[in-house]
Amino acid sequence: MNFTAQIKVMPLKDLLDPQGKAVLGGLHNLGLSTVGDVRIGKHIDVQIEAASKEEAHQIASEAAVKLLSNQVMENFEVTILS
Repeated sequence: MNFTAQIKVMPLKDLLDPQGKAVLGGLHNLGLSTVGDVRIGKHIDVQIEAASKEEAHQIASEAAVKLLSNQVMENFEVTILS
């Protein structure tokens, strides 16, 4: 079966996100002062051939750990779509 894995990679909450801070400053400069925080991450869609949804999740998680995220600075979340 074919599955689509959606992988969301975000900086760890305890780490400074310079890109998010720059976007936050830009939003405030545009008059959007009610925006309190911005965190910038990555959204990755991967097509996976697997026997089950669980196997597709395992493959996507392995891809995230080995290549798509930096475990020192980022965390990730995997969602499998049918």
